[in-house]
Amino acid sequence: MTRHCHSCGDPWTISGNPGRGEVCMKCRADLRVCLNCQSYDPQVAEQCRERRADLVLEKHLGNFCEYFEFARRRWEPKEIKLTREEAARAHLKKLFGE
Repeated sequence: MTRHCHSCGDPWTISGNPGRGEVCMKCRADLRVCLNCQSYDPQVAEQCRERRADLVLEKHLGNFCEYFEFARRRWEPKEIKLTREEAARAHLKKLFGE
């Protein structure tokens, strides 16, 4: 179980939590974000288990939440979702054998 960037999986090796302005050295994504917090849960109301925390609408952007605690977890790469246009182009290429 490691603390890592929600976007690319690059590990956070510095002790303590990142500051609001700190970014991943690999992909430049913000690190102090809801998606990296142990209280983040997409299955609950407002996607946060910490009931005292203020609502954060953009979960992938840095914020000032005082309840932030960097989550320790296994890195699992996200599925790459294609836009509608990209999916249509891929389907056509498949049909025509390219």
